[in-house]
Amino acid sequence: MEIMATKFGLSCAKLLLLVCLVFGCVVKVSVGRTYTVGDSFGWQTPNGVVTFSNWADQHTFVVGDILEFNFNSGVHTATRVNKNAFDSCNAANPIDDKTDGPAKFTLDATGDYYFICTIHCNQGQKLAINVTSTGQSPSGSPSPGSSPVTPGSESSSPPPPLGSVSTRVVATASFVILVPSIVISVLLS
Repeated sequence: MEIMATKFGLSCAKLLLLVCLVFGCVVKVSVGRTYTVGDSFGWQTPNGVVTFSNWADQHTFVVGDILEFNFNSGVHTATRVNKNAFDSCNAANPIDDKTDGPAKFTLDATGDYYFICTIHCNQGQKLAINVTSTGQSPSGSPSPGSSPVTPGSESSSPPPPLGSVSTRVVATASFVILVPSIVISVLLS
């Protein structure tokens, strides 16, 4: 009777291990990277040196990433709008409007995202990006009417923004390796 219970327990353990392995391969754990819009310049009215379209062109955004807009409350806003509202600087029907800084937006789907400052959009304080699922295509969407291109700007990508952490691969690998390891160690003890 005891041998049969042990065999049953081992069969259940093998099945549980198989389920964990399959689950670990199918489910992708994703924690995005946090980008500070404009880096150290922040989210403020462009001064001719910093342009948000140039900033966006230096990054590739993927689903799960977070945009952080650093600004003083009452001086600027971070408002997500559609393309028509972006082009015309019209904030009448925002998708999401944040008036207190810093403001964070999670990029939860692929496609184009448009952001404006409702106070200074006509002065070039606007950002258009493209979000991909794989991180393989360029990020900056053309943004007609955005702030002018900075003369002498470099085309090479800068290092990742300070404080940003990309854990997509690490989280997935940890999950796939750790869960089965824990299950095996529990079953063998």
